[in-house]
Amino acid sequence: VQLQASGGGLVQAGGSLRLSCAASGSTFSTYAMAWFRQAPGKEREFVATISRGGSTTYTDSVKGRFTISRDNAKNTVYLQMNSLKPEDTAVYYCAARSTVRSTVVLTNYPDYWGQGTLVTVSS
Repeated sequence: VQLQASGGGLVQAGGSLRLSCAASGSTFSTYAMAWFRQAPGKEREFVATISRGGSTTYTDSVKGRFTISRDNAKNTVYLQMNSLKPEDTAVYYCAARSTVRSTVVLTNYPDYWGQGTLVTVSS
């Protein structure tokens, strides 16, 4: 599967952005999806994931501010980011893992990566 992320940009602290990740192919609904990010000089880290069945998990630093969702009809996963902070500045990557179980989430070792989209939060 090919993943195409979009929606990054420059935003002031406290603002919002919505990232989108469009997947190719007809098997999107069989993938657990996730967003990761990599800040300058740091390792890539998990941000949020959504299972085939719609269960979600977030890293602690974004809980209550970010929301991951998916639209299987559009083969797209979203990341709504509110109350953005300068420390959210990073390149954001979407990722996918094929799974037969609807409850499986994706927090590491994905099968596929998308290209990144840069989010810059100014103070």
